[in-house]
Amino acid sequence: MTVVEGGAGRAGGDGEREPDPSDSLRTFGAVVQALREHAGLSRLEFGARVRFSKHTVESVELGRRMPDVAFVERAEGALGNTGALRKAAKHLSRGEPGLAAWFRRWARLEKTAVSLYTYECRLVPGLLQSEPYVRAVFDNSIPLLTDAQVKAQVAARLDRQKMLHARPHVPFSFIVEEAVFRRRLGGPEVMRTLLDHVLEQSERRNVTLQVVPLGAESHSCLDGPLQLLETPEGRRLAYSEGQQNGRLVSSPREVSFLHQRYDTLRSQALNPQESQGLLEQLRGEL
Repeated sequence: MTVVEGGAGRAGGDGEREPDPSDSLRTFGAVVQALREHAGLSRLEFGARVRFSKHTVESVELGRRMPDVAFVERAEGALGNTGALRKAAKHLSRGEPGLAAWFRRWARLEKTAVSLYTYECRLVPGLLQSEPYVRAVFDNSIPLLTDAQVKAQVAARLDRQKMLHARPHVPFSFIVEEAVFRRRLGGPEVMRTLLDHVLEQSERRNVTLQVVPLGAESHSCLDGPLQLLETPEGRRLAYSEGQQNGRLVSSPREVSFLHQRYDTLRSQALNPQESQGLLEQLRGEL
């Protein structure tokens, strides 16, 4: 079993899930299956030729198993020695540890984005979470995680947070609901540490934080959490996440609508100075 992280919270609980095959494993498996079927071999027949079980062949073809060198070499011999499998095997990876399969592509895009915008109404955005808060998030996962799984999940999130200081020229914009900061997840001490951490991060020149107050009478993002980014090539993409799933949005028309919603919410939220004042007030109430 493996633990997976999404964008802000638990990525469908960020709980324990069956391992998700990486894109490279899926692709390799599809190539094996296509070549096997072209050769007119069943999985049982192919397994006999490469001296692996039918179950192993199935696991490789479905991207559930990393093929070893022996499998690749024997498969090459059994399927025509085209060299395709040897070349494809060089690019295999198990995916990014700690990241949900549906979030991996977005996580890769984040690393090179020239801007990143995040709206959250469930939890403090993952990039702004303090370590005790991260632990509280995963302590609330259902099904419950083991200590080792929580440790791995926390490490994955803290590693992702390095973007904020490693890429000081990239603007990071966050809009978060006031209710998120009022929810005492993990208890008062955890929330005090979190608010101190968020206030510190919001002082970075490349970080802008705005809070949507409870009293706001207008709200343009009622459909839920939203992330937006721009690639170095100027392409704009969006990402939305729910329970046990996430969706990368690439349609220019749909992304444009989502940008309009985010831009409108900016005017409906408190400005950065007012937001800082509210967080300091909430910190004093704990």
